[in-house]
Amino acid sequence: MAGKTYILGISAYYHDSAAALVCDGEIVAAAQEERFTRVKHDPRFPRNAVDYCLRAAGITTEDLTYVAFYDKPILKFERILQTYLGVAPNGLRQFWKAMPVWLKEKLGTNKLIRAELPGYTRRILFGEHHESHAASAFFPSPFEESAVITIDGVGEWATTTYGVGRGSKLELLGEINFPHSLGMLYSAFTYYTGFKVNSGEYKVMGLAPYGEPRFVDAILENVFELRDDGSFQLRMSHFDFLAGLEMTNSRFDKVFGGPPRTPETELGQREMDLAASVQVVTEMALERIARFVREKTGMKNLCLAGGVALNCVANGKLLRAKIFDNLWIQPAAGDAGGALGVALSVWHTYLDQPRKIAGEGKDLQRGSYLGPAPESGEAKIYFDGIGAIYAEHDEQALPEVVAGILAEQKVVGLCQGRMEFGPRALGGRSILGDARSQEMQTTMNLKIKFRESFRPFAPSILEEDVGEWFEQDTPSPYMLLVAPVREEHRIAVTKEEESLFGIEKLKIPRSKIPAVTHVDYSARIQTVNEETNPVYYRIIKSFKEKTGCPIVVNTSFNVRGEPIVATAEDAYRCFMRTNMDYLVVDRLVLSKTDQPAWKEEGDWRNEFELD
Repeated sequence: MAGKTYILGISAYYHDSAAALVCDGEIVAAAQEERFTRVKHDPRFPRNAVDYCLRAAGITTEDLTYVAFYDKPILKFERILQTYLGVAPNGLRQFWKAMPVWLKEKLGTNKLIRAELPGYTRRILFGEHHESHAASAFFPSPFEESAVITIDGVGEWATTTYGVGRGSKLELLGEINFPHSLGMLYSAFTYYTGFKVNSGEYKVMGLAPYGEPRFVDAILENVFELRDDGSFQLRMSHFDFLAGLEMTNSRFDKVFGGPPRTPETELGQREMDLAASVQVVTEMALERIARFVREKTGMKNLCLAGGVALNCVANGKLLRAKIFDNLWIQPAAGDAGGALGVALSVWHTYLDQPRKIAGEGKDLQRGSYLGPAPESGEAKIYFDGIGAIYAEHDEQALPEVVAGILAEQKVVGLCQGRMEFGPRALGGRSILGDARSQEMQTTMNLKIKFRESFRPFAPSILEEDVGEWFEQDTPSPYMLLVAPVREEHRIAVTKEEESLFGIEKLKIPRSKIPAVTHVDYSARIQTVNEETNPVYYRIIKSFKEKTGCPIVVNTSFNVRGEPIVATAEDAYRCFMRTNMDYLVVDRLVLSKTDQPAWKEEGDWRNEFELD
């Protein structure tokens, strides 16, 4: 093929819209639109993300060889129409609510894309939703060949698929179709426990260790039929998402002891037990699916994608079950990753181009650092304009300075290097703390993140040290695996502490790194190596040299209800709105005590500040 082939992948119009650019099979850039618009889970056309991808490559729309969309709207419309006709006359309200958007926008996706990309005159390609997920999982993976499983709420029709990738070929072999969906089951319990569907599922996962799985039998007997081969069905008589505007109905309420929890009200033991129960059922289903796929394909490697692949607790248990020898999960496993998947699929499947294998356990995702990077020059212009006070350090000194701040148990907002693609902060846009601090989890949740106190934080650990601290000996660069803390680092629970239940368990120190140890002695691990993020690696290494501990707390650089920060301005605003102690933007370090009084339109404290 003469010249360079630029392929722009797009996902949009549902939630978490994104753009990704691939050049001759290599990933150039990828980003979610929410990071630029500051609208969490922004579903609109990813205009800003597209512009960034083009800038990263130094091209315009006229240079694009192909543009590809991550699913097929006409098939999705067919499914929605058939669903409404199947439950008629029920669902009329939901039908009339959805139709104007479909008739005005979604069925005209081709025209909408052309209108948004002036100068692009070539063909627009459309992939299928789960094919895009599967491509995002297999093509960047370190495997020459692998089984692939994708699980989410729903694409066009499919909710779960499996297949095989070999070289540059990817074939899906089987699927489970809507309305039967493991993702929808988890979302139903997300709704029922009082959290927001499509964004609160990770809260249910974090809440689960506080409860007992006493509703597992009730789930399997009444609402979810799980078979030995991993296939499943929802008992639709207990759900309302086909005909109504809610996930569950009165039959569901009767099984689980009352109506759904009202959002933002106090969490009770029932909600904790429900969370624990649906988590166990999800783990059971994933393990059975994996065993079936291993038997059918004979593959020793497995790649995962789809929203359910973000359930890092289930992933960790799947890894330890050793059904497959090796596991790789797409870090942008949700719909945003579909933009990357469809772009790679065009290159390898549509154009039949060969695939590179990184080898030696390395993948082609480049640490998922695929977004824009802050520059000290631009940050200085902004900081000088608002009168901010900062100190500049060279590349060699910066890690030791930041490590020293962390060793004093101060909280640091870190905005350096390229922004992460996917929902996890991986040391590019992270808030950091001392993992040894007993108070750090509560402090960061209530005074910095302004979110529920039960939410756990992740440890970032030097890759070479992971086996010494956790019951896991494989890298976990994308924070998608949960593993137990090793026994020798745990703190035994006293008899008095054993009597505590629910959120009270949070008060019990569980290990030498209490800020990142959940109540079940688990942790969502990110391993860090020098090749993919040298600055972050050297910060943690310097912290280890100062403290003897190779672990820091890592949580996303944002507050509740906002996307992860993208720019120096975003970072400074978040820094000044919270009780963070220091901000690091590229090589600039800012202390909160040095900054001028923060003034902003509107009284943000009414929304965020807690007593």
